[in-house]
Amino acid sequence: MYLELFKLRELPFRLSPDPQFLYLSKQHARAKAYMESTIWFTDGFVVITGEIGSGKTTLIETILRELQGNVVVAQINQTQLSPTEFLQTILVQFGFTPFDMKKPEVLATLNQFLVEQHVNGRKVLLIIDEAQNLSNRVLEELRMLSGIETTKDKVLRIILAGQPELNDKLDSRELIQLAQRVRLRFHLSTLSQAETSAYIDHRLEVAGSQGRRIFEEDTYPVIYKYTGGVPRLLNTLCDTAMMAAFSRDRDTVALHDLEAAIEELQWVEFNANTDRMKVLRMEHAPPPHVKNGPVVGRILLASGGKTVLERELRPGRLVIGRTADNDIQIDSKFISRHHCQVVTLRDSCLIEDLNSTNGIYVQSKRVRRHNLNDGDVVHVGQHEIMYIDERAPRPRDGADPSGAHDAEDR
Repeated sequence: MYLELFKLRELPFRLSPDPQFLYLSKQHARAKAYMESTIWFTDGFVVITGEIGSGKTTLIETILRELQGNVVVAQINQTQLSPTEFLQTILVQFGFTPFDMKKPEVLATLNQFLVEQHVNGRKVLLIIDEAQNLSNRVLEELRMLSGIETTKDKVLRIILAGQPELNDKLDSRELIQLAQRVRLRFHLSTLSQAETSAYIDHRLEVAGSQGRRIFEEDTYPVIYKYTGGVPRLLNTLCDTAMMAAFSRDRDTVALHDLEAAIEELQWVEFNANTDRMKVLRMEHAPPPHVKNGPVVGRILLASGGKTVLERELRPGRLVIGRTADNDIQIDSKFISRHHCQVVTLRDSCLIEDLNSTNGIYVQSKRVRRHNLNDGDVVHVGQHEIMYIDERAPRPRDGADPSGAHDAEDR
């Protein structure tokens, strides 16, 4: 893509939660400190909330990277579970195979494991992302787990991270006892205008800018105006603006490049008083940034030889992953939270891995980025994505379709 033009080592505005790029605003630094405090204090647990795209998952990944060797971690991202499935999932994270266990056996195994870790001088940390999706019954199980203790200490440390609805759940009458166990609550707000500028420069510096100003000065206030300081929206707009500059063979992003990106994304100005549902509509299905442009292609998502989804492609970006905040959701354990993205320009289309665990494959070869040609099939976990280029000439009736396109060098 544009790395060579901008003289960067890596893409600065990926959507995947990479701790290397974490910008510690005052809000993020405070939230990180609260999370870290969970390791040292055992009296209750910490709840971190924030809007979609505010940086909660990046903070979690940073905490995990920095943990010392005496901390045993279970991390749960799939939260639409029954109570028994929830407990089984925790045990799986700790290395057990509990699927034939009944609930009493699961609880006994978990209790024994926690006490053994404490006796051996190890701390046990449970981190739950997307915790707003936990049912009240599961949250009650969590309350019971938080009460497991020796004669002096509780043996399980807990961090809950989720969208603001999590606070509404914790404040409900049904969960009063759980709410009383919460030691710290913190809401992760958006970046200020000054922090937004610093966030952009920070990510560019990490990517290899070496102090070069890539975004021209007059672009920063406009970026803030359209993103409201939401990190994920910042990444989307900045990356699209850099692609717009790249298409003009420019190594800096000018205001007209940014305006082209805003027009392509079909965004309106972000208002701090805008309700959250409007922000959600800005981010995903049906993706507004592919709403009005010309249809230049299609992707077919298949599983087990059957097509399960078809999506038209217009200039813009589609993010594919396991969670509901993606443009296309694939609910599979083989798919990462944000697995890959399809970037469509007027004259080309590419698919890019977003640092997923299991990667993307073209012709049995794992690739980081691949320029899509008509008929290409990309394997993503146990699913296949077929790309159909609507700009490619189609064979006339009776013509041999095998020559419809020649694969480019992969």
